[in-house]
Formats: sequence, structure tokens, C-alpha cells
Amino acid sequence: MGEEYSIHLNIEKIENGQFLATSDSLPGMVAQGRTIAETVEIAQDVARKLLDSYIEHGDPIPPTLKKIQNKIELDVAVGI
Repeated sequence: MGEEYSIHLNIEKIENGQFLATSDSLPGMVAQGRTIAETVEIAQDVARKLLDSYIEHGDPIPPTLKKIQNKIELDVAVGI
């Protein structure tokens, strides 16, 4: 298994009722989905592709990303 990184997502509800995710820790990361869960899943895929591109082109991984060591704290959205 490769290295894993933690990124902070900013998720907001937009005018069409969908959700938009961006990240200050990974420039260029933008994802949109119908639900928060879908948006997070799409954001993970986009982030993975961005990181693959960094590696493929020999660019350094942004220092704002946190490499996951032994544990991670994660806030999740729960609807009722």
C-alpha cells in the first residue's frame, strides 16, 4: 500500500442544491456531488489523481498535505 495523506475539505451547499468541495491544502482540488458523502468520495478521487500527476511529473507533493502516520481524526457529517 502506498502513502496516505490527509487533506482538509471545505464543503458548501451551492445554489443548485448540490455540494462543492475545495481544499486549501491541495491546490486545484474541486469536486461536486449531490450529497456530502458523494462529494467527499469524488474529492478523494480527484485528490488521488492530482497526487498521481504530481508524482508522474516529478513535482513535489504540497507541504500543506499531512502524511498519515498511525492515527487520524476525522469529522463526518451525519444527517437526521
